Amino acid sequence: MSHHSAEIPDEFFAQLKRDLVCRRVGRGLERLEERRSLLTSFDPEKKHAALLAGYLAQWVDVGFQRPGLVKEIVGKFSRAVRAHLPLHDYLHLRMAEGMVAMAEESTDEAIQHFELVLSLEQETDDEELLSIANFWKGRCLRMKGEYDQALAFAVKGRDLAWKLGHPPMAAVMRVLESWLFFQKGNANHALQILQAAEAILRKTDDYLTLGNIHSSYGRIARRQGRYQHAIESFTTAIAFYRKLDPQHRNVARSLNNMAYVKRLIALQLRRKIDADAERRRKTATRGGARNGKDKPSYRSRFEQLRDEALAELGEAKAIYEQHWNHHGLGSVHLNYGFLHLDNGDMEDAEAETKIAFLLADERRDHILMARSQLLRCMIENARVEEGIGESTEPGVHARLAQDYVQEAIELAKHTENRRLLAHAYVWQGLTSCNRFFNDAESARDWYDQALTLSKGVHAEGAWDDLQTLKARVQRSGKVNPTLRAWSQGSVGDKTFQQITEEFAELIIPKVWEREGRKISRVAARLCVSPKKIRAVLSRAGRRKPPTG
Repeated sequence: MSHHSAEIPDEFFAQLKRDLVCRRVGRGLERLEERRSLLTSFDPEKKHAALLAGYLAQWVDVGFQRPGLVKEIVGKFSRAVRAHLPLHDYLHLRMAEGMVAMAEESTDEAIQHFELVLSLEQETDDEELLSIANFWKGRCLRMKGEYDQALAFAVKGRDLAWKLGHPPMAAVMRVLESWLFFQKGNANHALQILQAAEAILRKTDDYLTLGNIHSSYGRIARRQGRYQHAIESFTTAIAFYRKLDPQHRNVARSLNNMAYVKRLIALQLRRKIDADAERRRKTATRGGARNGKDKPSYRSRFEQLRDEALAELGEAKAIYEQHWNHHGLGSVHLNYGFLHLDNGDMEDAEAETKIAFLLADERRDHILMARSQLLRCMIENARVEEGIGESTEPGVHARLAQDYVQEAIELAKHTENRRLLAHAYVWQGLTSCNRFFNDAESARDWYDQALTLSKGVHAEGAWDDLQTLKARVQRSGKVNPTLRAWSQGSVGDKTFQQITEEFAELIIPKVWEREGRKISRVAARLCVSPKKIRAVLSRAGRRKPPTG
């Protein structure tokens, strides 16, 4: 073992632990700076070097330097060195490796490291380490959308911290706990937990967690439709993060969230502008006086909000690129996509959404993948409503919309994000009743499923989409007049054979659409020959499909 440099004193580790559990962040960062030589000339063979790697990982998670420093240090431990590590030191090394994997969004790999540490809980008396292992595993599960398990580990970590007499450490873990309760639909309990955590941590200089608390306030307010309050909370969060690091990853997260809120406010203003314009048109038609005095101020504010949102997304993107955070970058591109779609720029919206999906796919981020495919469904439905591409290939955009929303549903089912799945159901319904499919019955089924799943709690923007679907379902709820007449015995002078042929022309095209425009599937479903189906589709004016 190398003896070229002095041993790392035990008191140094004790001080780092005390500062960490008490959230004396500034003092802990100073201690690490004072002994930076331990890091710049790191010797993995030095006594307790692995312990130093573990503590460094915990402090990088709090705000010291970047995860790349931990990755570099962990990489210095050879197989031979690892083989001779004491168990306690080895557990710290595995925690450091898990933290690096977590920072790189490799959640499954990170969980494996934390599970190994937790599997040896009977072999160590370092309960602070076990508390953090539970907390970090909970964070990884939250990233995967596995909220029930994440909550169980967050609570276990918090309970250990309380038992050890570390209220500030427990308060940090309660922020994760609050977010999980919120995701499960209990906003009031989430707010109570956040307020209790803030009461403890406001006495500390843990600016990262204080920023996270205000970020959570903002996201709760956003989902409740209290947009100005959300902006104020995100602004406060950014101020806390910047005290720690002006380019911290969470600065980008709050900028991204704030941009999304401003988009939602801009949409409200646009609806107001459109409603005023419609009212003025009706007034002019009746010969009344035209009054457009409010329009310039609404329009100016609308454009200001869009410009601010674009600027905030640009700043967030630049920060995320420094950290190369896939989820964050993907979310930024997704928000760019929404802004382009709102403005009718379909091609730009599609390009941004494709980037978001590719970033999500690299990390198998099911939540972001589902959100990306859902936006692609929205884009294709917008093309359907505007009649884009109908002259060259009728129905191509409608079928793409259906493909994207079905994929979004399957991806959302890999998570426990009920709001996301409910929103996907809404868009499956909107796709079913678009101009091409016009399937009110199917749309009504999806509306019912979305309503049942969401239980009155919706993702941002999903409430408006649900109301749009409800209106379309109600408007399309009329029974086909021919079917109504037949049900009442009014068949005119038609023969039974003629009625059968007309019924086939009503039903077969609908079944064909529902079965993915596959003749073979319709034939099997209805026990009708493929030749008969092709003839009916031809008479119904549908584009003759390929054999299948």
